[in-house]
Amino acid sequence: MIKHFFSVLISGFFYLLSLLPFWLLYIISDIIFIILYYIFRYRRKVVDENLFHAFPEKSAQERASIRIKYYRYLTDLIVESLKLLTISDAEVRKRVFVPNPDLITDYFSEGQSVLGILGHYGNWEMGALRFSQLFDERRIIVYKPLSNKFFDNVVIRMRSRFGATLVDMKSTMRKLISYRNERTITVLVGDQTPAKPEIKYFTNFLNQPTAVFLGVEKLAKLTNSVVVFCDIRRIRRGHYQCKFIPMFKNPKETNEYEITHAHVKYLEEVIREKPEYWLWSHRRWKFKPEDIV
Repeated sequence: MIKHFFSVLISGFFYLLSLLPFWLLYIISDIIFIILYYIFRYRRKVVDENLFHAFPEKSAQERASIRIKYYRYLTDLIVESLKLLTISDAEVRKRVFVPNPDLITDYFSEGQSVLGILGHYGNWEMGALRFSQLFDERRIIVYKPLSNKFFDNVVIRMRSRFGATLVDMKSTMRKLISYRNERTITVLVGDQTPAKPEIKYFTNFLNQPTAVFLGVEKLAKLTNSVVVFCDIRRIRRGHYQCKFIPMFKNPKETNEYEITHAHVKYLEEVIREKPEYWLWSHRRWKFKPEDIV
């Protein structure tokens, strides 16, 4: 009961914050940056280790520059994500530019469904809301439920505000099979870390062996959906571009791991161009190949 009360209280506080204009939220972001970076040093060791292993060719000064830019981006991401609780339809359209939605509508006109893959890069949450506005066909967002049911429901409401259907990642295959007679676009994040019992494949990513989910490849082949990469880039503070990059039109004709390798490598290229906009405080490399029996 007490836990639920505090969850409601915190949720209400977040909702009130989300009503603030962007310019004021960015002032709050600047304050949070000082607190996280200089006072609490939030996950500084994790970030430093990740950057060291990912970019051994860079100097310590170069990695420190990426680190401070990353924390400034992270605190912006926090307040922008809060804003999504109440952001208007028009505001999302203004802040996320999509140069080629016709790529997806052309696939739909050919009777094909689409599987979109993205990473924890830029503002994937705002990108997901924009994607929900673009098409009339069923839009599916695959997500990993939070352990706190109250906040899980808050996140579900936020992500589905503009018509998307949210599907628990464990139920994705069953759901997509049930929608096999519809044209759908399904979006999922491809750089999450599998739980140890779920690890089946490692690939080289950012200079180190990395466990990856094979879900994108399995789903694409099962449903014969076109695979595209949702390339979300930050243009300036609070503004993004999401471009659809075609990858595989006939996934059933691909070799084993070909789709997985391709989307992981594409994300790596994006990160190397502007590394500060990826989620470096995530414990991405918890497992090594030798840890898996």
